[in-house]
Amino acid sequence: MNFSYWEHTSWLQDIDFAVIGSGLVGLNCALTLKKKHPTANVTVFEKGMLPSGASTKNAGFACFGSLSEILDDLSTHSEEEVITLVKERLEGLQLLRANIGDEQLQFKKYGGYELFTEGDSEIFDHCHSKLEYINQLLYPIFKEDVFSITENLFQFKKIQPQLIFNKFEGQIDTGKMMHALLQKVYKAGITVLNCAEVTSLSKKNDSVSFQLNNLLEISAKKVCIATNGFAKQLLNEEVKPARAQVLVTKPIENLHIKGTFHLDKGYYYFRNIDNRILFGGGRNLDFKGEETTKMITTEQIQKRLEELLQTTILPETTFEIDKRWSGIMGVGSQKNPIVKQLSDNIFCGVRLGGMGVAIGSAIGNNLAKLASE
Repeated sequence: MNFSYWEHTSWLQDIDFAVIGSGLVGLNCALTLKKKHPTANVTVFEKGMLPSGASTKNAGFACFGSLSEILDDLSTHSEEEVITLVKERLEGLQLLRANIGDEQLQFKKYGGYELFTEGDSEIFDHCHSKLEYINQLLYPIFKEDVFSITENLFQFKKIQPQLIFNKFEGQIDTGKMMHALLQKVYKAGITVLNCAEVTSLSKKNDSVSFQLNNLLEISAKKVCIATNGFAKQLLNEEVKPARAQVLVTKPIENLHIKGTFHLDKGYYYFRNIDNRILFGGGRNLDFKGEETTKMITTEQIQKRLEELLQTTILPETTFEIDKRWSGIMGVGSQKNPIVKQLSDNIFCGVRLGGMGVAIGSAIGNNLAKLASE
């Protein structure tokens, strides 16, 4: 890397806060830091041409957990912990909407539906039996019942006759979300450097030294790590990558499906977008294989996604696949994110557990506040 004097002095020195990762967490962290320290040099380092994790690669669900997912969480978390998780997700979504605006987010409150396959009758019965209990558990947050039973109005096949409906769920356009957020960052005077991968970190007196692309060493007074699914490359915390594969169809005439949909405990999810079906998931087919940061798709999972489209979601509709991609989430044994100080001048906000849209804004804010103390 052969930088000129001008490039080095204008972009790569006298950095007060270096934020690693330009996703939802990183950009919100940078914005909050700049608000708290208006004269500080806040620089965001992003290894990709665009955000490289999941912020622009997810399905755009404005959700806080399906009924089966919340029940599953109760098997590993206390009631109080689950209530806190849902409350934080809801408040995070409200913060996102307030920061960006519903029009720019293309926020649509169509509601969310959970489907159960023909072989999942026991799971559906269990969810049905616990519906009132979960509604009571969440009532202090929403002041209304969240979940209800509805009929299969979408002509889905090979599923249980009834669906579980969540009237509070919505959908957004994550590309427009990140575009709007980047515009706010630029307007605030924050520098974003793309194709700039931070490959190592080390403490150096009262600052942090780090390498870019294994070639160039620079430093900053403080560093905030917001790389979520890629966190293991820079820190030793209980977080691991989880790849999520997605596809989207070409436009479909008279598409009757509207809303966000969860299938198989949320391991599959789909929605409408521009008269197309966006469909993702299948990580449960190969948990170990999907524990990777490789941004590729696999035949096993893509084949299963297409099969479910043909047999369950669009059984009587001809469709073509337009695009396929994958994103990297950060997950762990617990659903609560990790926001902590790692050393005198290094901080992290990672492990969003597949709920980045819901909690990314708040985690970024909290990370900045921690680094400002």
